[in-house]
Amino acid sequence: MSKHRAVVEWALTDATPEDFLKGRYSRGHSVRFEGGHEVPATASPHVVGNRWSVAGAVDPEEMLVAAISNCHMLTFLHVAREAGFVVTRYVDHAEGLMAKTDAGRVAVTRVALRPEIAWAGREPTAAELDHLHHEAHEGCFIANSVTTEIVVEAPVRA
Repeated sequence: MSKHRAVVEWALTDATPEDFLKGRYSRGHSVRFEGGHEVPATASPHVVGNRWSVAGAVDPEEMLVAAISNCHMLTFLHVAREAGFVVTRYVDHAEGLMAKTDAGRVAVTRVALRPEIAWAGREPTAAELDHLHHEAHEGCFIANSVTTEIVVEAPVRA
């Protein structure tokens, strides 16, 4: 099939070895993708606190939620097109929930996708839309790779 690579790089630059052993060091790092794109990354401030995380960087939990949302959207666009629907805009306000599993481990246990979709021409009925989302979920490579519960909910409007 295919291989996908990323380079994750971190270095101890802002603390001493003694600080490192005490957990007092920045979790800031970079994630570089094959195409050359680089993303500043960090541990979640919910996990290590604001002092050791980096403001403005993405954390692994956010990347997972984004990957699930991104894959669902791309697969949804494909199945909608195949069904004869024209999507003109798709905005997802996805949200992941960290919780303990039955085994007592912490995980992203649930991701709620809340897409707002604009259409040109005929819009799908509620049943057709549910079917399109189901087909997108079934075909999404990322959804097929995780045990996280993934649901599609009505968009949350501010």
